[in-house]
Amino acid sequence: MTSWGIIIKVLVLIGSLGFFLYGMKLMSESLQKVAGKKMKSILSAMTSNRIKGVFTGFLVTTVIQSSSATTVMLVSFVNAGLLTLLEATGVIMGANIGTTVTAWIISLLGFKVSLSALSLPLIGLSLPLFFSSNERRKTWGEFIVGFAILFLGLQALKEAVPDIKSNPEILAFLSNYIDFGYWSVFIFIIVGTILTVVIQSSSATMALTLVLCYNGLIPFHIAAAMVLGENIGTTITANIAAIIGNVNAKRAARSHLIFNLIGVIWMIIFFFPFLRWIDNIVEFRTGFSILDNSSAVGFEKTKEILPIALAVFHTIFNIINTSLLIGFAPFIVKMTKWMVSSTDLSEDDDSHLQVFRSGFVSTSEISILQASKELSRFAKQIKKMIHFIPMLIEKNEKKIVAKAIKKIKKHEILADGNMEALSLYFAQISKGKISEQSSNLLKSYFRVNNELESIGDSCFKIAGRIEKVFGSKNEFKKEERNKLNELFELIDNAFDLAYLSINGKSNENTFKQARKLEFQINELRDDLIKNLMERINLNELSFEVGMVYKDVISAMEKMGDYIYNIQETLFDKNKVEEFN
Repeated sequence: MTSWGIIIKVLVLIGSLGFFLYGMKLMSESLQKVAGKKMKSILSAMTSNRIKGVFTGFLVTTVIQSSSATTVMLVSFVNAGLLTLLEATGVIMGANIGTTVTAWIISLLGFKVSLSALSLPLIGLSLPLFFSSNERRKTWGEFIVGFAILFLGLQALKEAVPDIKSNPEILAFLSNYIDFGYWSVFIFIIVGTILTVVIQSSSATMALTLVLCYNGLIPFHIAAAMVLGENIGTTITANIAAIIGNVNAKRAARSHLIFNLIGVIWMIIFFFPFLRWIDNIVEFRTGFSILDNSSAVGFEKTKEILPIALAVFHTIFNIINTSLLIGFAPFIVKMTKWMVSSTDLSEDDDSHLQVFRSGFVSTSEISILQASKELSRFAKQIKKMIHFIPMLIEKNEKKIVAKAIKKIKKHEILADGNMEALSLYFAQISKGKISEQSSNLLKSYFRVNNELESIGDSCFKIAGRIEKVFGSKNEFKKEERNKLNELFELIDNAFDLAYLSINGKSNENTFKQARKLEFQINELRDDLIKNLMERINLNELSFEVGMVYKDVISAMEKMGDYIYNIQETLFDKNKVEEFN
């Protein structure tokens, strides 16, 4: 074969894998879109109960068909404070079991049933759904198209990989590496790891391994070694994502790596006895030995059961590994804390927002949950910023006021960065497959994000104006401070209600209270400015301080407007109109 012929064959193989990956992506995103609300409920219900965590990880990974994406989401959730490290460790264990479902789907349908022949008719049948105006029907149409493309890709992959009959030299070449006992196992564990890191999908690597084994290019024990490598490779994506995360995010990613590494280590020790046990199970059910007949002799008799046997190996290994290590989850957490020290944590660590990409498969629908948590973190940072205002109003000590001004300036820079980061993240989510309900919610998050940043700008303006008069003979007197403090109390109460709404804990009564506070803020603003002008006319207050005082009052009232805008945005628009 010429060098050009080899290049073409390699490109066909890569293209076939890309075809498979695209089908998996479309199918996964469509499932998320259909089950998005339920998926978010499942994720929201995660508790410290490790057994529930395992089932949660299994369900989520079964739906999105990517343990890498699940783990990257977990890193994000731990980073956002949605999950503890211990909770995340249980979910990671379940994700490893969930990723075995892909192998079963491919083994049972991709090799035993010729679904590729039905793929084009399936796409034809799904077209009316695909172009339906009903969003749910359209999403199911996209799922069917994705399902069909996935199996077309698998068929192309099977045809792109040469078989041993027409290419006996390939088997001769591979035999140089597959007959070294444990050394061969180590070599192909590394191969499986590298392939998974490059492809960014353990499911796609698993499909390639199944095809190689089915076509006789690698024997069963080498395919099993590659599967172990895939278990390590799938942890790399999350660890790369965690590089920009906080300490807890790094620890969550490390816990996945530790769990999978421990599993691979004990499996290497018992590798060949374990394979003989799998072989006994398969032989008992089918009458054929996958170890004795998986090479050239008797290969045609066993090739149909090899993919299923590999799925059995993958599933039993992950179930046993989870069963053995679930009780040691606290120990794994301790190991991650030892590996990643807490010295990187700062007092403002929770003020930095972190968002992650989950690789090839988009998780936009589920990422809506993370978006809400990140928005909550931003609100928490703004709340902290607001609480420096009383230090400016009430305190006369120069050091305290200077410290408060410095803190507000620091948080203003953080707020600008966080607003921009969230806007980019929301835009990223909106590009994926999300339902109309999630799309509307995301639009609300965009507006709330801008309103929060505007509140931060108002805090910064107040600090700047007070800094101008502090320390001079014209600084605020006790009477002015008391009135400003009264206005601040109303604003603080209003923001507490808005914070509840951002965290999804508000109701109609919350909105009524918010509306009442908005009226009270406006009335107090009017009274304060009226009183202010009278005092300036009577020469009881200098014009310079009076103007600063007026600017501070106006900025605080504007904060009230921004806070009320958040309530209106998050409250049902139809219900808002009832109050107007």
